[in-house]
Amino acid sequence: MYDYIIVGAGLFGATIAYRAKQQGKKVLVIDKRNHIAGNVYTENVDGINVHKYGAHIFHTDYKDVWDFVNSLVEFNRYTNSPVARIGNEIYNMPFNMNTFSKIWPDVFTPAEAKARIDEERQEMAGKEPKNLEEQAISLVGRSIYEKLIKGYTEKQWHRDCKDLPADIIKRLPVRFIYDNNYFNDRYQGIPIGGYTKLVEKMLEGVEVRLDTNFFDNADEYRKQAKTIVYTGMIDEYFGFKYGHLEYRSLRFETKTLDEENYQGCAVVNYTGHEVDYTRVIEHKHFESTESPKTIITFEYPDDWDDPKKEAYYVINDAKNNELAEKYRALAAKEKNVIFGGRLAEYKYYDMDDVIKKALETEI
Repeated sequence: MYDYIIVGAGLFGATIAYRAKQQGKKVLVIDKRNHIAGNVYTENVDGINVHKYGAHIFHTDYKDVWDFVNSLVEFNRYTNSPVARIGNEIYNMPFNMNTFSKIWPDVFTPAEAKARIDEERQEMAGKEPKNLEEQAISLVGRSIYEKLIKGYTEKQWHRDCKDLPADIIKRLPVRFIYDNNYFNDRYQGIPIGGYTKLVEKMLEGVEVRLDTNFFDNADEYRKQAKTIVYTGMIDEYFGFKYGHLEYRSLRFETKTLDEENYQGCAVVNYTGHEVDYTRVIEHKHFESTESPKTIITFEYPDDWDDPKKEAYYVINDAKNNELAEKYRALAAKEKNVIFGGRLAEYKYYDMDDVIKKALETEI
């Protein structure tokens, strides 16, 4: 008999497993994939730690979370400073004075940038934004919207911005300083050696079974555990009783190149429709790895239309949120089951939020 059977070896499940093991509990972790660490899984290929499921940069304002992960592994001082490319033009992200002075060559000072943005925002003066396009223009004006938001967003969601709800972007980061640091959080970095090492430390001494699908033997697992910790899709747990929730997926194409430096930074966002991918990741730059070769990954947004695909992003529109609430009501009534993480709560979480929730969950 196990105190906890944890379904999913990602950050939420692994953090709960670590805490339970520290308390002397008997724990089993199962995962349907052939590896631990969920979507933050990193794999060493030719000496380069490859982020197999897209770029992951750890950032947080939670000192307790930062102290916790650093007690397990050492983090580097990586600062996320992506660039955006549209056609043959390159812009700094997030939107800052470097961005504005490139978009508007006659803009040099914060006052000039604010004035230009305010001038373009007048297009929406007195109007209530009815869709994402109008919301973006009301926040940052048309020039920034069309160069750096429109194409990327339409590729990401496979819908015209005019057909997306306004509340997807309630705010956009705008900084009137020359600073390319994407995040405002106090702490930022990447585990030296990759995220898999972090999760390995969390699961040290814990029984783990991979290639194991909870639903192949769900009733037996329930009998074997005092408590189930479930991190999979909440609608699947309840047999899709009310229907299927919707998700967005991603597709990756990874190449090894016989060159030392392909693009000069870890992440380049492609914000135009001239290419189908949304970004290119050059993995060696996450840890400043020295190698005569480099590994790059093209990231393509994808419909989640096949259970064999991974579900990456929840779709927070009215229809899905209403359906999710029905499943959350069922989850609240479920005895001896803890639901946690993006899929089990149908909620967008950053990595630090997932760990924070797992640290604060009563076990």
